[in-house]
Amino acid sequence: MSETILYGYWRSSATYRTRIALNLKGISYRTVGVHLLKDEQVQPAHLARHPSGRVPILEIDGHRIGQSMAMVEYLDETRPEPALLPRDAVLRAHVRDLKDQIVADIHPLNNTSTLARLRGQFGADDAAIASWYEHWIVRGFRVLEQMLPAEGDVCVGHEVTLADIVLVPQVANARRYPQIDLSQFPNVVRIDAALKKLQAFHDAAPEQQPEASQQ
Repeated sequence: MSETILYGYWRSSATYRTRIALNLKGISYRTVGVHLLKDEQVQPAHLARHPSGRVPILEIDGHRIGQSMAMVEYLDETRPEPALLPRDAVLRAHVRDLKDQIVADIHPLNNTSTLARLRGQFGADDAAIASWYEHWIVRGFRVLEQMLPAEGDVCVGHEVTLADIVLVPQVANARRYPQIDLSQFPNVVRIDAALKKLQAFHDAAPEQQPEASQQ
């Protein structure tokens, strides 16, 4: 079997969520760093891996996949245990609803390419960037807070799902901006804290990656 390689940036939330999924599935993999702040993602070596010029890129089973959720879903389809989607169709839809609140509505507005465009085209300074970031985090987390259960350690039901895999990296992003008061989102904070105690989540955290000690 070919080696599994995850090309990504240690602090990237999309790379983070893919590490969680790989860990949950018990898949051994090697990481290859692609430094976003040095624009390594748009260099020929990385573009040869996938034309998107983004991270992560997952090389697995002789294939390369260029979107984190496509990676996670591929892992769930090819390594079905533990399952990352409930069997019940209504619960599956709820998991996907929660997942897309983050993947579609929060993350794209705050990723590095969007923030770079705000700086380069519109002259946004650090204060403006922080205000932009806070707006979309708070708006999105208000939605999540109402959708999440008032008790329990996971987003839906009693098992880890796709929703949990994307929630934890997004909360980590929010914590990088201390002006964002997360105490107004007790359901988000409670579930995040519980999930981070799980080994798969703990080991995937940015601060546990070798690159973190080099910063």
